[in-house]
Amino acid sequence: MSEKERLVKFELLGQQYAFYSSATEEDMRTILALVRRLVESGAADTTATLPVGKVAVMSCLNIASRYVKLKQEFEEYRRECEERMGCLSEEIRMGLVDESSESGRV
Repeated sequence: MSEKERLVKFELLGQQYAFYSSATEEDMRTILALVRRLVESGAADTTATLPVGKVAVMSCLNIASRYVKLKQEFEEYRRECEERMGCLSEEIRMGLVDESSESGRV
C-alpha cells in the first residue's frame, strides 16, 4: 500500500465492502455513485431474482461495454482531429509558400 492510499468502505446491495485507494475523496464519491446507480438499477431490473454476485458481474459487463464504446469513440475522434490538423497544416504550408513566392516578385 502506498502512503497516499487510504481505506474506503462502502455498502452495496446490503453488503459491506472495503478497499484501499489513492483516488481523491471527490473521485471516490463519483465512482461509488456511478457503481451504486449501475448495480442497483441492474438489481431492480432483475426483480431481485439474481444473487448479488451475479448482479455485480452483470454490472461489470455493463461498465466494460460502456468503456469499450467510449474508447472506440475517442479513437475515432482522435483520428478525425489528426486529419483536420493535417489539412490545416497543409493549408498553412501552402499559404506560406504562396506568400513567399509572391514576395519574391519585384
